[in-house]
Amino acid sequence: MLAQAAPQEQKQLLGERIYALIDRLYPGHKDAGKITGMMLEIDNSELIMMLQDLDLFKSKVEEASSVLQSAAKMN
Repeated sequence: MLAQAAPQEQKQLLGERIYALIDRLYPGHKDAGKITGMMLEIDNSELIMMLQDLDLFKSKVEEASSVLQSAAKMN
């Protein structure tokens, strides 16, 4: 289904999967939406790879979370 979707529709579907996985791995994470948005800046093929490799996915979530925390401290 994902492969047959238009690129923008792929982003929507990937975003839904990413958000759901973040919510499952980090229940109640206050920045789940922001992290999902940050991750959607990544190329679709790389996102698909990340969704298949839980360790890689977690490291990207941790990286994005760290960036958000650093930005919050600067404000």
